[in-house]
Amino acid sequence: MKKVILFLAFVLASGIVFSQSDSTLQFTVSAKKTGDKTYEISAVGQVQAGWHLYGANPTVDGLQSVQFTYDYEKVKPAGEISFVQPASVVADPIFENKKVNVYTGTVTAKQTVRIDGFVPASLKITITAFTGKGNEFHSVELSNTVNLEGGAAAASVQNIKLTSIDIDHPITDCGKKTVVKDDGFITVLLLGFLGGLIALLTPCVFPMIPVTVSFFTKRSGNKKQAVRNGILYGFFIFLIYVLASVPFHVLGNVQPEIFNNISTNSWLNIIFFIIFIAFSISFFGFYEITLPSNIANKADSKSGLGSVGGIFFMALTLAIVSFSCTGPILGSLLVGSLSGGAWQLTAGLAGFGFALALPFGLFAIFPNWLQSLPKSGGWLDTVKKVLAFVEVALAFKFLSNADLVMHWGILKREVFFAVWIVTGGALTLYLFGLLRLPHDYKGMKIGAGRKVAGVIALLFTLYLIPGITQTKYANLQLLSGFPPPLSYSIYGKENVLGKGLEADVVNDYEKALQMAKEQHKALLVDFTGWACVNCRKMEENVWTKPEVYNYIKEHFILVSLYVDDKQKLPVEQRMNGYKTKEGNMKDIVTIGDKWATFQAENFNQVTQPLYVILNSEQQLVNAPVGYTPDAKEYVQWLQCGYDTFNKK
Repeated sequence: MKKVILFLAFVLASGIVFSQSDSTLQFTVSAKKTGDKTYEISAVGQVQAGWHLYGANPTVDGLQSVQFTYDYEKVKPAGEISFVQPASVVADPIFENKKVNVYTGTVTAKQTVRIDGFVPASLKITITAFTGKGNEFHSVELSNTVNLEGGAAAASVQNIKLTSIDIDHPITDCGKKTVVKDDGFITVLLLGFLGGLIALLTPCVFPMIPVTVSFFTKRSGNKKQAVRNGILYGFFIFLIYVLASVPFHVLGNVQPEIFNNISTNSWLNIIFFIIFIAFSISFFGFYEITLPSNIANKADSKSGLGSVGGIFFMALTLAIVSFSCTGPILGSLLVGSLSGGAWQLTAGLAGFGFALALPFGLFAIFPNWLQSLPKSGGWLDTVKKVLAFVEVALAFKFLSNADLVMHWGILKREVFFAVWIVTGGALTLYLFGLLRLPHDYKGMKIGAGRKVAGVIALLFTLYLIPGITQTKYANLQLLSGFPPPLSYSIYGKENVLGKGLEADVVNDYEKALQMAKEQHKALLVDFTGWACVNCRKMEENVWTKPEVYNYIKEHFILVSLYVDDKQKLPVEQRMNGYKTKEGNMKDIVTIGDKWATFQAENFNQVTQPLYVILNSEQQLVNAPVGYTPDAKEYVQWLQCGYDTFNKK
């Protein structure tokens, strides 16, 4: 496997699957009750002139007829999809002129379904089909919501919008001045810059520095022009990475919650897990990953224009050919920063692009510095293989995200740490020359720098070991936010006793509100997420402080609402076509859908964590706060809220 085309996989992983309309086909869907909990679904389609819709063709592999998919698991088809109109038979050039069944003009497809159990007021139906015209072939996916006669409306979703919440006028103003709105811009910028510095040390980028700078020096008419071209080249590298974030700003304007949905999407995280494992195996030296050569060739062919445009395409060529080394780092930035919105992603990519561009500009200004650069050699291979181990560890972070939001239970906290301990141990053995990988040989010299790195890897691995125990040392605060939470443990929820408040958390808002009324306590609402790093930091570094732990336990009912929980709501609580206060329509199907909408509708926030204090009448006591890593500041906010609650 010499060349693995992962660029397309990366693009697919970075995107979002939307229900899409297609001008070649439109459907109108209706439901007719034919018996007790039995309905006939009818879809009337209009195929564009000149096109045809493929029907049932069992003799053509992979060619499916029209399919209905229902968003309610209790819907059971009572028969196959049938067509009212007869099919036409044509010789299709797409399938080597085989005769296939197709429909043109108006077509009606029907299916009878039975609903086992609760019948909702409406049902969302997704229709998938294939259309063709000559040598053109389209896949079509259309979504429709139909009303079901005799169905019942959602019971509790109506409570998503609390009429008593006035976000601009809490009972007291305290909290506004202490709000720590952690948009993470500076942090992500610095992390992106660090990622760019790491990318500079990879074999895909480092050798390009002297070659490119020498090119500008020799091909320019004078030193001033060489400096100009070098700086321009660096600027274009920076610009290319920043421009890569522009589409996400467009997406964010369409639906602010979309970033959280992307970063916590289970399939997206699984795809990144697979990609990172593939990259790590390549970095170990077992095979080579490159982008399709024609992509780089097209960019490179325009880089000899001898103009500003030519310099831009030189920068684009570098970005493309270095993808096999920069891809995993960029993937981490993508998934790791999207939950904070498009500006976080822009910050990360800007930091990455700036770090990558910096040496090209500096060495163009000071070409004599090139002499101080270390020569390319075996140390670059060592760097690449160390990155391979890092990628293995990061891959399991993505798998952990998917596992957490889906509640699969396959990568609990101790299992996660066990994987990292094995990875760290293998890295230690490699750095000391005890584990050989491709292109290594017995008796090869181990330099001092590599030994120092080996000691660091060993110490880090030893630090991880308490993480698999039930002791108080299992809370590895240096890594808080990265591994699964303490409560997601093979030892059960009792594992968090003495380590924080998680054992006392209520996850049902209505139940917590009732408890607050009965116990005459204030309600502390924690909007959180399974894959939220800052949420874990608060739980493991702030909530564990005695002054915080005791104050919350004595004065509040704490309810944690997970906005990324993919577990489905009971069907009587689901709703298709909920209209938000901005006038947008959305489906509320999962627990995460409900609490994300609850947060956005009442508190104008879509980022986590967010902490809110309410009284028993569900009035806002003081201004909400976000990520507040200072325990003293957080306690002051809690005291402010409780004192106000206690006076009323």
